[in-house]
Amino acid sequence: MLPSMPSPDRERFLAEPRVGVLGVTDSRGGDRAPLIVPVWYGYEPGGDVVVQMGRETIKARLLRAAGRFSLCVQDEGRPYRYVSVEGPVTAIEETVDPALREALARRYLDPEEASAYLVATADQLKDDIVFRMRPRLWRSADFSAFAADFAEAGAGQDGS
Repeated sequence: MLPSMPSPDRERFLAEPRVGVLGVTDSRGGDRAPLIVPVWYGYEPGGDVVVQMGRETIKARLLRAAGRFSLCVQDEGRPYRYVSVEGPVTAIEETVDPALREALARRYLDPEEASAYLVATADQLKDDIVFRMRPRLWRSADFSAFAADFAEAGAGQDGS
């Protein structure tokens, strides 16, 4: 069994600025796997996951059709950790609040880069859309305990 994170830890982990991998059912027909794409997202413990994207993108069309999505975030450093959430789309905002767009840019970029990005991509405000998702199912793993056990086992060996 994977060592899962307690609820407050997994919510804090999800709230940290990480690139998320969004997954949504691909309903375009044929034998397609789910669409899986990296995204910037926002999250505050106890709230909704918020993602912004172009309103005419494949992912936006699939999100509208599916009405739900998954998001997975990870820490690639040792010891490995991840949180995955899935749930229903709770709101679709056809107009992006400039404050939300700025908060997302500042979450992922340093201050100078964020300012330049916001100026360079100002037209996105009219072309983008926001999806909100309420996490209903959580999956998580934190391998810190395993790492500590391995470290202790290694420390106990004398090399002979």
